[in-house]
This record gives sequence, structure tokens and C-alpha cells, in this order.
Amino acid sequence: EADFQYLSPLRKAEGRVEISDEIADLAWSNVVLYPAGHFSRQIRMRPTLKLPAGWKYATALETASQKGNVVRFEETPLNTLVDSPVFAGSHFKRVDLSTGPENTVHLDVFADAEEYLAMTPAELEVHQKLVAEAAKLYASHHYRHYDFLLLLSDKVGGVGLEHHQSSEDGHPKDYFTKWEDGVGGRDLLGHEYTHSWDGKFRRPADLWTASFDVPMRDDLLWVYEGMTQYWGNVLTARAGMRTASETRDVMARVAANFDISPGRTWRPLVDTTNQETMSHRGPVSWVSWQRAEDYYTEGMLIWLDADTKIRELSGDRKSLDDFAKLFFGVDNGSFVTHTYTLEDVVAALNAVQPFDWAGFLRTRVYQVAPQTPKDGLLRGGYRLTYNDTPADWVKRAYEKDDAVADLSTSLGLSVGKDGMLVNVWWGSPAFNAGVTPDMQLSAIDGEQYTPDVLRAAVRKAESSKTPMQLLLKRGDRFVTVSVDYHGGLRYPHLERVAGTPDRLDAILAPSGGPSVVQ
Repeated sequence: EADFQYLSPLRKAEGRVEISDEIADLAWSNVVLYPAGHFSRQIRMRPTLKLPAGWKYATALETASQKGNVVRFEETPLNTLVDSPVFAGSHFKRVDLSTGPENTVHLDVFADAEEYLAMTPAELEVHQKLVAEAAKLYASHHYRHYDFLLLLSDKVGGVGLEHHQSSEDGHPKDYFTKWEDGVGGRDLLGHEYTHSWDGKFRRPADLWTASFDVPMRDDLLWVYEGMTQYWGNVLTARAGMRTASETRDVMARVAANFDISPGRTWRPLVDTTNQETMSHRGPVSWVSWQRAEDYYTEGMLIWLDADTKIRELSGDRKSLDDFAKLFFGVDNGSFVTHTYTLEDVVAALNAVQPFDWAGFLRTRVYQVAPQTPKDGLLRGGYRLTYNDTPADWVKRAYEKDDAVADLSTSLGLSVGKDGMLVNVWWGSPAFNAGVTPDMQLSAIDGEQYTPDVLRAAVRKAESSKTPMQLLLKRGDRFVTVSVDYHGGLRYPHLERVAGTPDRLDAILAPSGGPSVVQ
């Protein structure tokens, strides 16, 4: 018998807050004790959970019995137990997203208060369509039932974590009640759901281990996470959780950020898969130069490149959808992990559409690639361009209440609340003038800082040869720097290239939607 305590973080400085008076995110891995020297799937566990009175719970585990607030779960292998967290709380709503009795899926929502559980019929419909679109894409599933464990809270920390038969998903408390403000994060559920196929069922061979004390190797995370990032965004669009236009805005922002991040001139994408080992997902200074976990979003652009290449080579008869069915759609109903290597990925791509896929991936992933991979955008019928107006949803999300100014693709900096700099891009006009992220912006050209004042100064400098004067504070000292920038406000967008196939629109359209138009 072992008796011990698990002390969860109480403040963000200590880690992600997991428990409040209303919600608990319970991970068995934090409290499990098991014998060494055995495959985790051969160790059998009978877990019991005692909850506060009146609380509800949700999990992928099967319930054996419940008496009052004590829940006993069916015997399960250790690897399944660790992969099956429990969400519990006092404000709970379960929504059925199933496509039929053979594909049972629930959205289990826990909120800070009852009012945040409210969901409109339209919001319910797009979540149901997300499951339906995934079923069409993969034509299989590998779970007894799937549970989106969704917390809506400003108290318990946000989370996005994949599991084979469930996912831990976190959004702000007003996810449903202020639906129009959440465009940027809406791919979370589609991303984590995709991991049931890509990452949990099909897993890179070096990421599979027999027990939890064996280190993993991460070099195929650009497939595990990069392709998942791609499908998460595509499924979100196909389901109507984002419009095609909003999804193109997301892709434009990703491509633009890589265009102003020179770290790619020295560090290949595959090396960023080592970042978890190096920094344990801690913050990275000068991220545009060091690079962090770029395999997520650059991986998305690479897989868009592959999708449009397949479509081009096949005369738009084949696509990455065919790869998804071939690669992830095997062994329908099986829970047993099916591992793969890079050679398996290449072979499956060639089975869909013959091409030098080994060379395609080598030059984009394993070699230094200074240029942002934008061929997929162009082949999809769009080019990256800039104008002086951000998309409406971007303005609402990132400049809400006029507290944030994102001038990353112009001055090369972004400013948060109270003028504190959020980031400065390496090699940008701000960087070259000596601005660093530990500064606070106090004034521009003698006028007290506000986001509007900063944007107005950038517009004014466009027709002037006079550098902007920024008054900045670092610690207890003030410094004035001259920023010689006259390029105006620049916000990224995707612009349709006339006379080219609109493959990107076809990719983002609901299944059975319009085909490619030349």
C-alpha cells in the first residue's frame, strides 16, 4: 500500500492550473504507481475516483459502478488508463455528436458557471459536422467511443492534449457565448480529434515505447503534429467552424510569420522536433531566430504543398484525402498502435500519386530551407500579399479593447497591455534600431503610447523621410530609439491568382462540395 499526495499548481507561475472550485482536470499519470519491468499494456488496473458531492464526470474509461460520489471504473490496461484522463465539475453538459451507433462521439463540456454551457443550434451543428467530416476523411475509427473533454474556464488552465479515445481541450469561458471572437482557436478540437488517427493509432516508430520510463525520439513530429495541424485546420473549415476566408487568413498569418523569421536560414525544420527535449516547452527568447516548435505550422504548409502537388499531378483526381484513407484508415476498429517510419510515409504517398516524395520531403524538412514553403498556397490558387487593414476577426481577437498592437510584418514588433512588448522579430526595423522584447513602449514622436497612436505614426511615416522616435523603458531607465521605417501598415492576406485552379477552395469545401474550377 502506498500513501502519497499530489499537489497541483495553484498559480500559473507553478504550472498549468488543473483544479478550481468548479472544475478538475484529472490525469492518472500524476498519481499512478506501477511495477517496473513490464509492458504497460500488460499491467491491469482497477481505478477508483472519489468526487466532491454533486459533481459530474466524463472520461473515455468505462464505468463499472457508481455509489454516491465514488466511481469505480472497469479494469483496464495501464497504457489505456494513463491515456484516459477524467474531467469533472459542478457545471456540466453532454452533447451527442455521433454520426451513428457505430461511431459514438460526445462533447463533454465543463464550465466556470452554468451560463457558459449555453450553445446555439448553429454552434451545435458545426461541432456535429466536424465529426462527420472526420468520418468521411478517414473512413475508420479506433475507439469504442470518443469524448471531447472540453473545459470552458478562465480559472483552470487552457489545454490541448491528444488521447486515443478522448482529448483534453480548453477554451476561455465564453467560447460559446462570444462565439464570434474565437475564430483563431477553433481548430483545437479538430486538431486533437485528428490525433486519434495521426499520433495515437498510427504513430512514428520512434515515438512508441513499451513503458513510460523509456525516452521517445521525436524526428517524425512534422508528420505527427504537422499533418495533424493541416487536417485540424482543413476539417475545421469543412465543418463550418471557420469560413474558408478565415482559414485562408490563418494560413496567410502563418506564412507571413515565417517570411519574417530568419531562423530558417540556419536551422532545418527537422531539428525543431528536438525542441521539447531542449527546452521542455518552456519559453524561447528571440524565437524568430532560434526557432521553436515550427514543425506544427510549417508542417501545415508542407502538407498543403503535398496535397496540391498530388492534385496537380493527378489532374485533380487524387488528393491528400486519399493518403489519409490509405494510411490512417487501416484496421478499422482496432485500438492497437500501428507504427510507421519515414519510408512508410513515402511509400503511401507514392501509392496515391507517383513522384519523388523522398526528395520533396528531404529538401523541405531535412535540409536548411531559407524560403517559406508557399508553393502549396500558389498551387492552390492564392498568393501571399499585404494591405493596411487586418481581417475583422483578427482585429477582434488580437486587438480587442484596443489593448494589443500587432505590427510584426511592418515594424517587426508586437505590443501587449500597458505598452509591454510581446515580441520583436530578429532583423526587423525595430530590431535594427535596438528594440528588445524586455522593453515597455511609452511614447511615439512625443505622444503617449496607445495602439492607435502607434498605428497613426506608422501611417504618417509612410509619406515622410523622418524616422519615428520611440521612447522605451527598460527596468528603471528610459531610452529613445529612431526607427527608420516607411513601409506603412502591412497585414497579411491571401489574394486569388486569376486564371489558376482554385485548389485551396476545393480543399476547404465540405466533403461533396464544389470541385476545382480552372
